[in-house]
Amino acid sequence: MAVTGEETESAATGDMPAYQIRSPSSGLQPGIVMASSPGAMHIPQQNAEEATRKREVRLMKNREAARECRKKKKEYVKCLENRVAVLENQNKTLIEELKALKDIYCHKQE
Repeated sequence: MAVTGEETESAATGDMPAYQIRSPSSGLQPGIVMASSPGAMHIPQQNAEEATRKREVRLMKNREAARECRKKKKEYVKCLENRVAVLENQNKTLIEELKALKDIYCHKQE
């Protein structure tokens, strides 16, 4: 509501001027805070703080995901190395068996 300095017609004859109380022409309901109010000055700072907080959370999640990815990759590589070792042993055994069979086959033909 606004208070104006205009005198009303009924109070024009008295010593003290009367003031009219009129509602603002903006049509806002009571309790509505306009954007130009002092409380609105904190919104850009709050937005910046919120953006910073969201960024920190995102970076933290990304670090955790990267750590988990590196851990899985290490496990995968270790599994592959174990498989290589098993296959190399199996290959060595098969080569020795092949040599033994060749020796047996060659000796039979003589």
